[in-house]
Amino acid sequence: MTLFQKFLGATAALALTAGAVAAEPAIIFDLGGKFDKSFNESAFNGAQRWAQETGGTFAETELQSDAQREQALRRFAEAGDNPIVMAGFSFATPLGDIAGDYPDTKFVIIDAVVDAPNVRSVVFSEHEGSYLVGMLAAMASKTGTVGFVGGMDIPLIRKFGCGYAQGVLAVNPDAKIIANMTGTTPAAWNDPVKGSELTLAQISQGADVVYAAAGGTGVGVLQTAADKGILSIGVDSNQNYLHPGQVLTSMVKHVDNAVYDAFKAGTDLTTGVNVMGVANGGVGYALDDNNASLITDEMKAKVDEAAAKIADGTIKVHDYTTDETCPGLTF
Repeated sequence: MTLFQKFLGATAALALTAGAVAAEPAIIFDLGGKFDKSFNESAFNGAQRWAQETGGTFAETELQSDAQREQALRRFAEAGDNPIVMAGFSFATPLGDIAGDYPDTKFVIIDAVVDAPNVRSVVFSEHEGSYLVGMLAAMASKTGTVGFVGGMDIPLIRKFGCGYAQGVLAVNPDAKIIANMTGTTPAAWNDPVKGSELTLAQISQGADVVYAAAGGTGVGVLQTAADKGILSIGVDSNQNYLHPGQVLTSMVKHVDNAVYDAFKAGTDLTTGVNVMGVANGGVGYALDDNNASLITDEMKAKVDEAAAKIADGTIKVHDYTTDETCPGLTF
């Protein structure tokens, strides 16, 4: 072998080494942004936890419009990112369209089911967690009237409201539940001004506890509730810290764990449908120093007993998405 041939071989080897980029995971946040203090932020926290524990890095992007969903998926897949996690049900159609084009890439969609061999679909039993916070709302209410402010009017959010109503009525069959949705487009996830207006309207009708399941819009609900001296209930992330002593609890939906588990599995990720509910710690209520003074031992005992009964099947909470009726609540 001549010196020139050795040089060419070494150059080729260096080029191959330089071009070989280890696959890193990626996450695409839904409209509302990764710092919405709710759903997206919970997803971001899971990614951050993985990065801090492993020293790894991940790719990410925040959408500005629905039209960017397929583009973002293809961009990450073609860059070799793997797995690719999507925060939100609205990715279902574009993921279904493109998953087959990238058979070696694993995808994870949260809050929707996409039937493809390289997709993990993570869905939550939000109605179960909402039942528990509904019980707490009824026990904390002095007026017997509580409220629910949803984001975009879709079956998923009605699932939250319906579970909440069942929990309220389990404690107080005579309770009044006022429910409003913020809107019918994705803008409903990021409209704190409208959230505030709906909260004020519910307060005027006697509500003294309001549960927000509305993404970034919920920030306006919690703020207005605090300003007016009533209690609120947060969602997805633990939002108790936003207004200590005035947020009764939060219906925690462990989107963070779904993202963390996907990133940790990496390219060995198993696909199929994963259901996260009360029984496996997927949903629950938040209790910490910020709301400890609001939850009595008696309240905690009652809601923990209900959680155990939900877990073992003794209590069956109606799921609006399987049967679009809602006992005790009209949307």
